[in-house]
Amino acid sequence: MVTNEEEIAQAVLDCAFYIHKLYGPGLLESIYEDLMEYELVKRGFTVERQKPVALIHEELRRKRAFRADLIVNYTVLVELKSRMELHPDYYKILVSYLRLSRIRLGLLINFGMPLLRDGIRRVVNDHPIRM
Repeated sequence: MVTNEEEIAQAVLDCAFYIHKLYGPGLLESIYEDLMEYELVKRGFTVERQKPVALIHEELRRKRAFRADLIVNYTVLVELKSRMELHPDYYKILVSYLRLSRIRLGLLINFGMPLLRDGIRRVVNDHPIRM
């Protein structure tokens, strides 16, 4: 079983490139999410889909501050998009998701790009929120 976050991230990207090669851009985000989950589970990974992530601030507790598209092997958070262009806020949102979830590595994958490599952003969380 793969436990190294770099190997997990590489497997996620391999699945994304495989799916993009088969279907190209233009499908709904939810379809890409279905396909990614299917391919990752088929390869032996644990995939949490639309996983609620809590916000805890002093006495304030929110059970669902956001939902992560995919969390793979409890280690890599993956946000999927299907857009011609990504607004810079999507990157900032992923940074916030990583901080709240206390996950170190995140991938923003935009299947809407003609060349998938142009739609991938890798984010490393070096400043998790401490409880």
